[in-house]
Formats: sequence, structure tokens, C-alpha cells
Amino acid sequence: MTVAVIGVDGTNLPPGAADLLRAARLVVGGRRHLDAHAPTGTRRIELGALEPALAELAAFDGPAVVLASGDPGYFGIVRSLRERGLPVAVLPAVSSVQRLAAAVGRSWDDVTVVSAHGRDLRPALNVCRARPAVAVLTAPGSGPAELAAGLAGWRRTLVVAEDFGGPHEQLSTVDLAAAEERSWREPNVVLCLADPELVPARGWFGGGEPVPPDGGWALPEDQFAHRDGMVTKAEVRALALARLAPRPGTLVWDVGAGSGSVAVECARFGAAVVAVERDPAQCERIGANAAAHGVDVRVVRAPAPAGLAGLPGPDAVFVGGGGPDVVSACARVGAARVVVALAAVDRVPHARDALREAGYRVDGCQLSSARFAELPGGATRLAAINPVTLLWGVRKP
Repeated sequence: MTVAVIGVDGTNLPPGAADLLRAARLVVGGRRHLDAHAPTGTRRIELGALEPALAELAAFDGPAVVLASGDPGYFGIVRSLRERGLPVAVLPAVSSVQRLAAAVGRSWDDVTVVSAHGRDLRPALNVCRARPAVAVLTAPGSGPAELAAGLAGWRRTLVVAEDFGGPHEQLSTVDLAAAEERSWREPNVVLCLADPELVPARGWFGGGEPVPPDGGWALPEDQFAHRDGMVTKAEVRALALARLAPRPGTLVWDVGAGSGSVAVECARFGAAVVAVERDPAQCERIGANAAAHGVDVRVVRAPAPAGLAGLPGPDAVFVGGGGPDVVSACARVGAARVVVALAAVDRVPHARDALREAGYRVDGCQLSSARFAELPGGATRLAAINPVTLLWGVRKP
């Protein structure tokens, strides 16, 4: 039995859908889709919990139709049907993301699309913190108000289409404070923008440029504005990034961020990043370095550990500066990974113990490297840089 999956994006159905519905003996869908399109007298299954409906559909012997919003193959029910071994024939409608972008008159090939349906909101929220244009497929409890609350501290504007495809469909462009205060009709979809007026550059890769962009990673120190060489060296950064594992959907803290080189590199990998730094001049440098590399880093000007209070929970933490109390505080925030860079060897035992006591498996190494340096006459020597001890903790399962 082949199941016909029909996309619905309003009152009109795709060509051929009416004939399939007339022939169907079973129609599955949300209540509003069933009320609008299921023929009278046809057996109906209203979609609530997905698994019972799929089980009934798999056991049914006869022509069946599933009604779903937008394009059912785009974050939709087609995947679940195929996982059940059901062959499908799809008649798609325009996806909600396409409709929303068209409603605001914006190209959308640069828009990253994330889903909050049936999953934790945090990864979608972190993508909104990291990228300039994100469409969020929302769910009850993970909607515009919750997104706005989680984006406090970031500069974002939300475009919300509520009751999308329904009789009370409405488009609103709001700031975060207004979005958090309102009640929103379901279903809705959100476009989260860093700059609503920006015309994005012509791209080649759907959803925005892949990360990291051109230039590789563990960039040379001269790629960052810094004060008197106070910047994490490229060799240390390379290993730190490998242990932090920054990626889209994660949030990284860079504590004692200095010039922000680690923060910027994590952001280039697609992670959301908060840089905590007490020195106002360094905070300015972090902002300048982030802008120079085209990434968004939230800068918190405050001493650690006091400045960590109230920040959204991280997936990974890099401790580049601060004393033992900072390491201890970072070990207690519940991140999956913590990386600590230490120039002073006498601080290693405390940092290792703090991570172990917080439930981390701890490893580390001392990085000592010597770089090529030109001598007069064209000869080359090796110039040593100061050794750094890097500790990393990975939370035990």
C-alpha cells in the first residue's frame, strides 16, 4: 500500500490531491486539516501522539491519505512513514519557511533552518545566537516567547507568522522584549534576524556559508588585534578547539577571554559564544576581532567568576585566564567539556583536582613548540615560544 502524503499551505491543495482524497478510505492529519479537507464519511485519525497513528496507518489495508502542513518531506512526516517501511507518494505544498520569507520579501537561500519539534530548544536557540538569519520551526513550549527569553543579551529581531495557514494568520515583526511578553497562536514559525534590513551577499551554499570559512582554523596571531602579544598562540588554540568541539547548536564560554581569539574561532565553527573579560580595552578588541571575522560573539564585561552568574548554560568552557576560583566555578556549571590553559605549572594540580571533583575525566599535555624564524642572509632558525599546559575535562556519562 502506498500512502499519499498531501501538503497543505492554506486553503488550496496541490494538483491531484482532491482525487486522492475522494478515493481514500482513511485520512490522517491534524484536526484543522481534517475539518477542512477530509471527505464526509471517511474514516479519520487525528494526529496527536504520532506513534499510535502510525501503527494504525501501517495496519490499514486500503487507500490512505496523510494531510500535513507545507512540504511533508521537509522536517515533516515523510521520514516517520518511511521509517515504518511505508511507501509514500508526496504531493508537497510550499514550505512554511518559503512562505515566511516570501511574506517579508526576503531571499532565503542564506537562512539556516532549525526545528524545535519534539526536541530540546537549546540547539535551535544556540544557532539563533550564532547565525544572522535563522528560521525556527516551533512547537508548543518552544515558540516565539521562549526563543525571545533565551536570546536576551543578543541583538535580534523576530519575524513571527502565527496561525500559519489558518483563518487568523498574522505576520508580526517584534523585538525580543515584545516577543517574550505576547501570547502567540499555534502553529507559528519564526525568522530570527540579526539585521532585518540587511541584504545578504550572494551565496552558493544553502543555509549560509559552511564553517569554518576560508582561511582554515587555528589562525596566526596576526589575524587578531591583541595587546603586547597577549593572545592564545595558534598551536594552543588548535588543540583547545579540538577538545572544545565547537559546532552549530552548541554554546561555548570563553572565560578570561583576553583578545577573544578562542571565542572568535569557536564562532567560526558555528557555535554560539559568550566571551567573559574584565578589561574594557580587551572587550573592545574582542568585538573588533569578531567583526573582522564576520562572527557574532556576545561580550560580557565583568570579572570571573562573578560575571558568570545568569549566563545561559554552556556546552563547553575555555578558561584562558583567572585564578583557581575561576577554574572551580567553571567546573561546576555542568558543561560537557572544560578546557583550561595554564602558563604557571603550580596551578595545574588545583585545576586538575577541580575538574575531577566535578565529575570530569581529565587529561592534558604541555605544548612546547618552536617556529621557523628568518636569520640574516636567508638562513632559518627555530624560535621557541613559551610552553603552555592544557588540561581538558570531559564529563563522565
